[in-house]
Amino acid sequence: MKITNSLLIEELLATTAWSTHTVEKLKDLEIDQLNEKNSPAEWSALECIEHLNLYGNFYLPVIEQAILSQKPNKTPGIFKSGFIGDYFVYMISAKSGKIKKMSTTKDKNPLGSVLTLTTVDRFLKQQQLLKTLLEQASYVDMTKLKTPISITKMVRLRLGDTLRFMVYHIERHIIQAERTKGDSKPSGAGSNGE
Repeated sequence: MKITNSLLIEELLATTAWSTHTVEKLKDLEIDQLNEKNSPAEWSALECIEHLNLYGNFYLPVIEQAILSQKPNKTPGIFKSGFIGDYFVYMISAKSGKIKKMSTTKDKNPLGSVLTLTTVDRFLKQQQLLKTLLEQASYVDMTKLKTPISITKMVRLRLGDTLRFMVYHIERHIIQAERTKGDSKPSGAGSNGE
C-alpha cells in the first residue's frame, strides 16, 4: 500500500471519530448492560473497551516517542506499508462488519474483570491522545519511523502500519462491544483502509 500521509491520516481520523462517538453513546447505558455477555466465554462491552485500554497503555507511548524523535516536515510525505504491517492490519480489520475470531495474550485479556464507567473514561482519554498523535504523524516520515509491537521486541513496524493497526484494532472491538448489546456497526463508520 502506498498513500500520502495526509490521506492516510484523514482515513484514520474518520475511523477514530466513529469509535469515539460510538463509545460516548455507551455511557448512556446502565452499568449492568455494559457488563452483559452473550456467553460466559465472551467479553462484555466493558471488557472489549478494557482490552483496548490495555493495548493503548503500550502503543500510545511508543507512538508518541517515535513522533517526537523526528523533526516535523511541512512537505506532504508518502507512506509505504511494510509486508508484516499489512499482514497485521489485514488480520485485525473488520471486513464489512465481519470479525475473524482471534485469541489475545493473557496480559491483554480482561475476561472476568470487575469494570465500571471509569473504563470508558480511560478509553475516551486515550482516544483524545490518539487523535492528537494522528494529527502530528502526518508531518513525520511514517515509513522510516518504526515502533515495537506488544507481543515481541524482535519485530518493529513502520509507524504508519502501527497507527493503522491501532485504529483498526479499536474499530474491531468497538463493533464487538456494540454486538454485545445486540447492535451492529452503523453505516458511516470508518473504513478499514482496504
